[in-house]
Amino acid sequence: MFKTIKKDLPASIVVFFVALPLCLGIALASGAPLFSGVIAGIIGGIVVGALSGSKIGVSGPAAGLAAIVLTAIGTLGGYQNFLVAVVLGGVIQLALGFLKAGVIGYYFPSSVIKGMLTGIGIIIILKQIPHFFGYDAEPEGADSFLEVSGENSFSSIFHIFDHITMGSMVIGFVGLAIILLWDNVLAKKAKIFTLIQGPLVAVVLGILFFILTQSNSVLGISQSHLVSVPIPDDVDSFLGQFTFPNFGAITNPEIWITAFTIALVASLETLLCVEATDKIDPNKNVTPTNRELLAQGTGNILSGLVGGLPITQVIVRSSANIQSGAISKMSAIIHGILLLISVVLIPRLLNMIPLSVLAAILLVVGYKLAKPKLFKEMYKMGWKQWLPFIVTVLGIVFTDLLKGISLGLLVGIVVILLKSYQNSHFLHIEDKSNGKHQIKMTLAEEVTFFNKGAILKELDSLPRDTYLELNLINTRYLDHDIIEILEDFAVKAKERHIDVKLVSKRGVVENPDSYVKFFKERPKSKLSLS
Repeated sequence: MFKTIKKDLPASIVVFFVALPLCLGIALASGAPLFSGVIAGIIGGIVVGALSGSKIGVSGPAAGLAAIVLTAIGTLGGYQNFLVAVVLGGVIQLALGFLKAGVIGYYFPSSVIKGMLTGIGIIIILKQIPHFFGYDAEPEGADSFLEVSGENSFSSIFHIFDHITMGSMVIGFVGLAIILLWDNVLAKKAKIFTLIQGPLVAVVLGILFFILTQSNSVLGISQSHLVSVPIPDDVDSFLGQFTFPNFGAITNPEIWITAFTIALVASLETLLCVEATDKIDPNKNVTPTNRELLAQGTGNILSGLVGGLPITQVIVRSSANIQSGAISKMSAIIHGILLLISVVLIPRLLNMIPLSVLAAILLVVGYKLAKPKLFKEMYKMGWKQWLPFIVTVLGIVFTDLLKGISLGLLVGIVVILLKSYQNSHFLHIEDKSNGKHQIKMTLAEEVTFFNKGAILKELDSLPRDTYLELNLINTRYLDHDIIEILEDFAVKAKERHIDVKLVSKRGVVENPDSYVKFFKERPKSKLSLS
């Protein structure tokens, strides 16, 4: 892991600046102590990051659980009782991991995962535009259409001009310009600009801007528009920020109901995020989902024991990590260490960071997740890919993450039931080694996204220096998701010295450069090979 520190360290700094306001904002939206969000971020980075099998995933408090937390604190009789549910939720996640429930993550179609990434990108943009102009009525990290301030994702934008903070807007534009200049120009000019990330420079300038304009009546930025980290007076007051669970309430059945709710929602969000981050990972790493559940469960047990919010793997921080060039899990771990060091040693300095500068960082993250060309690409793939994709996007934008994904998945299932059926004999493995690694893998007549988990597992388990014969002679119906798996596998095959002989009615080819091109992918999502 330390071999890639030159890329992981700069990425961890960017993730730190993304994570800090989200940890605080989610805690505020959850009705929990502000420090509880920081605790969850630290444990999510250091503990879950170390235990996880994901190289680029980042864990911490999730906005999707904020409403559950807010309601549970009230109904369970206080935050200490709620922490018992967090600990129990972690135990349940451990059980799910040991029961190998992580396989559920493979059963979400590619169109829904892409819709999830795009929808989150749009939500980030919509939610950060008000912060960018200094309208900070809504806590950072919110992802629901309806906001606690009484606004919604669109009305808050329409009301920006009634609440503009001039200083926040000016440094927001300056920060955004620096980040774009860094990414698109300077990073290509010299290596130093890849080691020192643009967001870090933007944050430093933001702090200097705040200090130099404090006495200015026009450009001065008030505390309500800055990061707000709790500042302890001494060691005792710092330790006093930790809250411990009241295990005397463990017999309360409501606590167990909340624990199961946390475990199920947190596990689902984590598995979705794992699938999404693996999809956008340029190195095409495959995250072991059962190990991820074990890591998340351990993290939630520890977080609950010391007063932290529930933890999941989260797409905003994970995508920022990928976009910043992280290679290994050291980036996630270091970001957790930075959170710990900063809240202990420099909380006053952190409280000089304008929220508009952090909004500028997130606007860039959001745009990279929701690039306009993706809509065109999905549309060209045909209605069977487009419909679940756009329903997921709209569902996330106008409701919330889980409801949007549920709607997209429902549409995806209806589409696949209308156009295909699942053949239980979809995959046949024949070992022809005879002293060498020679494997023949035969796909059946009908192969859908329901089968991608098993195919992905088989491809990932192939040993190095294998000669693989992939036989599709009898395959008449191949889902676009399976083609994407083969496309991603081509990258790993070269690294592992795996030679592939592809046999189909379209011809025989050795080590195709692109499976999509080989199958002559047209504007339709499922490919008929007959």
